[in-house]
Amino acid sequence: MFIITFIMAKIELSLLNFLSELKNNNNREWFDEQKTRYKQEQAIFNEFGNTVLEGLQQIDKIEKMKIYRIYRDVRFSKDKTPYKTNRTLNYIREGEALRGGYYIHIAPGNSFIAGGFFDPNPTDLMRIRKEFEMDDTEIRDIMNEKNFVKIFGNKFEPYSQVKTAPRGFSKEHPAIELIKNKTFFFQQKFTDKEIQKDNFSNQVLKSYKVLRPFLDYMSDVLTTDLNGVSLLEE
Repeated sequence: MFIITFIMAKIELSLLNFLSELKNNNNREWFDEQKTRYKQEQAIFNEFGNTVLEGLQQIDKIEKMKIYRIYRDVRFSKDKTPYKTNRTLNYIREGEALRGGYYIHIAPGNSFIAGGFFDPNPTDLMRIRKEFEMDDTEIRDIMNEKNFVKIFGNKFEPYSQVKTAPRGFSKEHPAIELIKNKTFFFQQKFTDKEIQKDNFSNQVLKSYKVLRPFLDYMSDVLTTDLNGVSLLEE
């Protein structure tokens, strides 16, 4: 049983204002003029992320926090605007046995937290699909748990799916709606008003606590074969 010592932290209005202005002035000249302001906002956002990390380490084993750069990679994109108009970070779980991670996305009018397995490699994707094909009881029990449904719903975010059935799987299989997914994550949206509340970090941690059984189940799947034998070295 995990008991969280809650620590209060929120997203500042000044960050939302900065991101809104950046969206309307997404060019290097404006950004260079606002560089000092950006660094101040980044420091505050880092502090928020570290506060959540401190709480998250009480309910899971976290290897590191990664804050994504604001600079866009425009080499292969039709959109040549140089800066992201959001701030995002990721918490990576510790060791080979703990797979998946937690994610925070902050943007005016589009803030959310998420967690799970985004775009798994082909080997992991096949292993997950074969598990659901063999027995989808445990994953459905997790997804249908009362608090889980209240926070995350009971379906994966429909980011990417095949249209009918992956090769080698029957489109008539009872778990085909699970098997069709290419990504396996859940998200919870927040309004601008909600993320500015003093207890926002507490809400994030409560949601992550509810999400952890899903991450643990998927970790178990991805570190064993279909017979339940561990794939990790002793």
